[in-house]
Parts: sequence; structure tokens; C-alpha cells
Amino acid sequence: MDFRLAVMQDLSKIKAVYQDIIKKMNREQIQIWDDIYPCEFFAEDIKNHRLYVLLDHDDIVSAFVLCDTSSGEKFIEWQDDQSRALYLDRLGVNVAYSRIGIGSLMLERAKETAKDLGAEYLRLFVVDTNTPAIQLYLKNGFTRGAGVYDLIIDNDLVLQEYGFELAL
Repeated sequence: MDFRLAVMQDLSKIKAVYQDIIKKMNREQIQIWDDIYPCEFFAEDIKNHRLYVLLDHDDIVSAFVLCDTSSGEKFIEWQDDQSRALYLDRLGVNVAYSRIGIGSLMLERAKETAKDLGAEYLRLFVVDTNTPAIQLYLKNGFTRGAGVYDLIIDNDLVLQEYGFELAL
């Protein structure tokens, strides 16, 4: 498998993979992604060189974004809020590659990449109802910081997110 930064030629395949992920999440009553998020953010992520993909020949197996900041970062008590951190975002695994360890593999790649980019911590946010993701992060050594970030989507929708981190 090939791990690399995404390029614009990957965009349509990435969006198709994430549309399948969204359908699966909706079937499992984890209704946190939709037609806009995360798919409409990928082009900007590619332009800013922060979207990474794992490929198996021509198939997009998984992808994630590494960001310098997060809108929720000030709402969580981190182990060391003065250290450089990168934020893992939009991690997704192609449904055809589910349950074979790709999520853990991608977390390893995210840790390696963040460390190579000079980060001392890898942090992320996860919606409180996304139990499979929370279990994945805990299994891979992440610890939950104190506090909750209320992500306000609109007047009728607020997602409560937990912050997790891992020292690199």
C-alpha cells in the first residue's frame, strides 16, 4: 500500500469513499457527517497539503487530515497546552476495507507524520456518540482530555466532542 499526500486527481475517489462511509454511519445511527461535511472540505485540504491518503493500487483505502489548529482546542485541558500539536481530522476508512486494522494503521501513519512535522502531540476531537471511533483511539493509546467542546452546527444541532491526545 502507498501512503502519500493527496492530489487533486484523487478528489473524486476520496469523495466517493466518504459518501459510502457516511451511508454506513447513518445506518449505524452515527449521524454526524452529511453531504457537506467532510466532503466539501477536501479540495481545500489538498490545496493546503494536509490531506493524506492510503492507496491499494487505485483504491483509496483511507484518508485523514492533519491541521495546525482546531476550533475546539481551547475547550479541553491538554497535558501540555504549550507544546506543538497537530490535530487529526476527517479520518475515514473505505467500507470495503473495514475491520482489518486500517484505522490503527492510519493512526500510526498520522503519529509518524505529525512527529516528522515537528509536533509533540497528536490531538483530535470525536463526537460523543461515535463509540467505534472512541474505542479505536483508546485502543491506540490516546487519552481523553478534561472538558467537552460543543460544536454548534446550527440553531437545532450541537455536537458534543471529546478531545483526545497522544504524546509523540
